[in-house]
Amino acid sequence: MAGPIPLPTRRMIVPTRKTPCGQGSESWDKWEMRIHKRLIDIDADERAIRQIMRVKIPDSVYIEIELTG
Repeated sequence: MAGPIPLPTRRMIVPTRKTPCGQGSESWDKWEMRIHKRLIDIDADERAIRQIMRVKIPDSVYIEIELTG
């Protein structure tokens, strides 16, 4: 097992106008979303992989599993 290995953080910045009608001074808000990724390398048999897939994960967490043979 190796990890968790932190991958580069992706930043998405969205500038929005504070006044929706366009009247007044041009004042802006900046909203930022950060995406943090981690990599875990596991050398396991089929039984261990089945146990890992049964773990309850929140809806806000995205997990991608890649099997190499």
